[in-house]
Amino acid sequence: MIDIDYSGLRGRKTECLPGCGMCCLCQPEILPQERSYFRTSHHRAMVKNGSGGFSIALKKGQGSCVFLNGRKCDIYGNRPTFCRQYPFHFYAGDRISAELDLSCRGVWTGKGTDAESEARQIASESQDRMSKALRESKAVYEEFYEICADAGVMGDPQSIRADVAANIQRFGDPLSIAEILGAALEEDPVSVSGIDFLGEANQEEMRTEAMEASLSSMSSEDPLNLPVYCAPNFGWNMFQASGDRVTWYLLTDAGDLEEVDTIRPESIQLGRPDAEGMQVLTDYLGVLNSRESFLGSVFYKMDDLGYEDPMENVYIGSLAVSVADLLWRASMLDAFMGTGFGADGIREAIIFYDMDRLDAPSVGAFI
Repeated sequence: MIDIDYSGLRGRKTECLPGCGMCCLCQPEILPQERSYFRTSHHRAMVKNGSGGFSIALKKGQGSCVFLNGRKCDIYGNRPTFCRQYPFHFYAGDRISAELDLSCRGVWTGKGTDAESEARQIASESQDRMSKALRESKAVYEEFYEICADAGVMGDPQSIRADVAANIQRFGDPLSIAEILGAALEEDPVSVSGIDFLGEANQEEMRTEAMEASLSSMSSEDPLNLPVYCAPNFGWNMFQASGDRVTWYLLTDAGDLEEVDTIRPESIQLGRPDAEGMQVLTDYLGVLNSRESFLGSVFYKMDDLGYEDPMENVYIGSLAVSVADLLWRASMLDAFMGTGFGADGIREAIIFYDMDRLDAPSVGAFI
């Protein structure tokens, strides 16, 4: 039996909300052992994917799963493993940890089944796949640590996380985020505790940086790569940046994109959470700070930068960019929909953001 870290799930519950269908927008892979059923019963619903395997087709190549009708699954009893596992993610780094996709509205209600118990059941059915993934990811992590040590950029993840946790409120203030980003550019290792926060950062520069971080994820011409926000009314909202506009679309159940509104991104001012919104934000930052997948994405960034930057600096810089992206999304949602910057508004921004956060490139891999 593999030792899996379930600490990120404790105290949480999950439920599947009727009429939502958010997970049905995530094109599920068909595992080798599942292909026989689909070849026999639904061969036209199988499409090749980029990894050489098969996935389930989407309506008009961009909408929901072809088996979703009336926001209900036509093959629920035979749905793929991916669908059964959502909103749980199992990340393989130098260990396996269970994480929750907070873009699922069903993890915010406080109702349903115990998340840890459900994840343990899912994991018990996937031991072989997890064992194989862990062996591969451990080898990659060991190589990564060796390269970091040789390059002189190795840090202590536990100490870095403790430093962030002790200063988590700093990441909720846009001007402090700007100062963290500036400190992260230093050549020597930097801690959040060691930054002299003077409140002198340029607010307009911070707004621009946050806007650019968000727009980079909205600039694809392929609807499959655009971020999706499932609203409280279960509307599937997509946002595309093109030229000097951001356009808001509603994805219909039939797989069509209907334009709702458009705005100039330069007109969106970066909002600041109120006291209740700040609490929701800092709670979420605590989740990011504890996620093994977030650490894996930091490691990927270090590799991408050629092992020239200290681990501490890349870590706090990556977290600051994540918050900047989230706050600009909150500001965009407020501009389009009036969601605000209280607890509800920040929660909606997290629902909009977290799936993309989990999709970030990583040294390890989700199973």
